[in-house]
This record gives sequence, structure tokens and C-alpha cells, in this order.
Amino acid sequence: MQAFKINMKDISIEFPGVRALKNAHFTTEGGRVHALIGANGAGKSTLMKVLSGAYDHWTGAIDINNQEVEIHSTKDAKKLGIQIVYQEVDVALIPYLSVAENILVDGMVNDMGKKQWINWSYINRRAKEVLTRLNVNIPVEKKVSELSLAEKQMVLIARAIQQKCSLLILDEPTAPLSNKETEELFRVVNELKSDQVGVIFISHRLPEIFEICDDITIMRDGEFVTQKFISETNEKEVIEYMLGKSLDESFPKTDVAIGDVAFEVKNLTDAHILKDINLHVNKGEIVGIAGLVGAGKTELCKALFGAEPVTGGEVYLHQEKITIQHPYHAVEKGIALVPEERRKEGVLVHEPVYSNLTLSSLANFTKNGFVNFKKEYEVSKTLIRDLGIKTPDEFQKVEYLSGGNQQKVAVGKWLIADAEVYIFDEPTKGVDVGAKMDIFQLIGRLVSEGKCVVYASCETQEILGITDRVYVMYDGRIAKELVTKQTSEDEILYYSAGGQ
Repeated sequence: MQAFKINMKDISIEFPGVRALKNAHFTTEGGRVHALIGANGAGKSTLMKVLSGAYDHWTGAIDINNQEVEIHSTKDAKKLGIQIVYQEVDVALIPYLSVAENILVDGMVNDMGKKQWINWSYINRRAKEVLTRLNVNIPVEKKVSELSLAEKQMVLIARAIQQKCSLLILDEPTAPLSNKETEELFRVVNELKSDQVGVIFISHRLPEIFEICDDITIMRDGEFVTQKFISETNEKEVIEYMLGKSLDESFPKTDVAIGDVAFEVKNLTDAHILKDINLHVNKGEIVGIAGLVGAGKTELCKALFGAEPVTGGEVYLHQEKITIQHPYHAVEKGIALVPEERRKEGVLVHEPVYSNLTLSSLANFTKNGFVNFKKEYEVSKTLIRDLGIKTPDEFQKVEYLSGGNQQKVAVGKWLIADAEVYIFDEPTKGVDVGAKMDIFQLIGRLVSEGKCVVYASCETQEILGITDRVYVMYDGRIAKELVTKQTSEDEILYYSAGGQ
């Protein structure tokens, strides 16, 4: 495949109340892996949506091999060999179709009207070939709704690869993947690179960028900042370019006096993966839930919130046994969950910021069946300021916010509700280093008020950086309880992998 060069010049785009891109530039070519990085709201995903045809109201110019091209639809982009794999996998997949149908959906749609019959044997065989190339063992007849988040991500990547694209855009591709799956993805990326395919790699994980990428472009506030060869920069310099200032790279752990046991779980079991879970959280304590993808961390978080049915076990809050059969019961008892899939489960993306922030405590804003909108607006404005949510006003729809700011909204709604127990499931997935610091400081504020925090994450450095104790999960069980100050990344990974 002949390599080609793409040059985006003076790209600008506006949304209601927000100028997302301001004369942005980006250049890359085939046979190279190019990192695109910036703080949340920097405009990197927006720029790639312009390139992939998701937005059509932009201004500027796009050249391929010095020839100006028109990209105002996804069809335009695909004709030019440009494919994108979005961060939010559930938005891009059709849950009631099979893995094979999702992988080859574009070709099937294009063939409609031309053929009376679908060659299911070919569809399944072709899908299996692509998955085999990825070293992914997923039955191609299986419905996408039955897959894990990591499996869905691999299906999306398989869909892009099977179309033999000239430029592949990966938006936070490793966020839901295990270490092994990430290694396989990198192997495929290097194969594509050797075939002269260009890869644009959007990620907040700097070690990955320095491992897989050749070039890096940094954006800030919708504008181009700099472009460098990876070999000519380092992580500290990249962070300073991203934020426009130096950053203390340590985790801002808040020192808090830890109280008595406030939240306790005994022998919790579900019908799928969880087996005899025993854990407790003291007042003012941050307890980590560590483990690899598929260990059961998300299932545990949902079970504690009543969003996952359990078959046995007991839950105690302040030594009182409580029954949680539904999220309504959890909220009533003062238990909050910030879920991993924020767009699907954490926020209402088509609703404004203010209604998302007040959603979990709407009773505080109603009287005699009527909502006090003025009070909603005032409280929301205060929270937007306190959390540093980047939005033109409280009326902005959440779908137009960056990933990090959407996460702040997902957390903020529980601050108004004033919960007792806060459960965070992969809260920093897809957010930049600056937003991570904001989230860590917010968690520190919660425990300083005597709240209990459960922090589930695959990021071992985060677990070591902000928690007091760690429960390591393996195959749906608690494999080991560790005191954070007395453990290490190696020990956590040992038990995460099934070590005895």
C-alpha cells in the first residue's frame, strides 16, 4: 500500500457557546504512529472527528498528498481510506447483531439493494480471519450485547482493520484493555505501520505513547501547541506543553484520620462471577479494588450499588444490616456509584449540565410536585465553579463536554446528594493528567469529610498513590488484602494474576 501524507490546516469549529478548535494544524503520513495528546477539552477528539467526517461545519483545509479533499461525511472519509475507532464503544456497535455482522456491517450495508442473499458463510469466515489476526478468540456468532467492554473494543478495531484503511485513528484504544490485550493491539499497530498504514493514537497514557509512537502533536484549548519526534522529548516536557505549566507528578494523597468501620460486606455472591466477597471500609478511608480486566471489579461495584443482582451475602452500613436490591435503595441509604462507562451509565448526555448535577437529589429541588429551577441553576453554578467543570454555562448539554468534564459531572451529582459511601469504577479512564489530579483532590475532599471511598482501577500506580488499603481481585474473588504503604506494584500484579 502506497503511503500518503495528510495535512490539516487552519481547522476551526464551533458548537453552541464553545469554540472547540481555533485554526488547528495537524500533519502525519503513512508508515508512522502519531500520538495526538492534550488535556480534556484540548480539541484532539474534535479534530479527529473532523478528519473522519463526523462533523461537517468546520472551516479550513485538508490535503492528501498535496491535493485538497472534501471531508464532510463519514462516507467521504472512508472513501479516502480514513477509519476511526471511537473511545465510547457502545455508541459505535449494534448490540443485537453478532460479532461478525458488526465487523462487516459497512460492507453488508453497501451490498443492500445489489444482492438478494447474504453469504453468511463468507461473513463469519472473514470476521474470524480478522479476529485471528488480532489473536482474539471471540465466537463470531455471539451477540455484541454479550461481550465484555474489552471484547467490544477489539471488535471495533477488527472492523476498521478489515476495511484495509490507509489511516487508522484510535481514540483511547487501550482504556478497556488488559495488559495482554494491549500488547496484541500494539503488535497489530506495528504490522499496520510496516504496511505503510498511518496510525493516529489518542491516549492519556504517556508510557504507552512513548512505547508505540514515532511522532507527537500536542494541543491545548483547541489550538496546536507543538509537534515533535518522540525521540526528542520526554513525559515531563509533554505534560508541561499540555497544561501550559509545570506539574507536580506525585499523587495528591490527603492525610486523614481514619475512623471506625462504616461500610462492610460479608460473603457477597452473584450468579455470574462474584464469589464470597468480604471487605470493609472505615470512615475517612480510601480502599482500592485492584485486578486485571475481567477480574470482577466492575461487577462488584455494581452489586454494591444494587445494579447487579446478588444471590447471597450481607451488607452493613454503620453496623446496621441494609438490603440493596435496586440502585434506588442504594441512593436512599447514601451509597453512590460513579460507573466506568460514564456516557452510558453515569450521565444523561443529551440533557444540560444543571439537570445532570441535580438528578440524584431532585427531591431537594421540588416542592408540592414543582421543580424550583432557579435553585437548580444556582446550586449547579456553584458546583461547576468548585469542580472546575469547563462549560460555557449550566445549560450546556453534557454531550458537548470533554470526557474529563463529563466525569466531573458524573461525580458532582453525588456531591449534592451528600452520600456516605462513594464507589468509583475506573474514574480516570480516558481523562488527562490534569483532570486526574482534580479527581484525586475531589476524593481527598470526600474522605476529609469522613466519607468512605471504594476505588476500583486497573491502574496500579493510582491504587498505590491514593489508597490506604487494597483488595486484589482474581476470578471474581478477593485474592488478597494489602496495606498500601506496605505493598508494591509487583505484589499487586502477582495476586492479580492468580499468584498464591
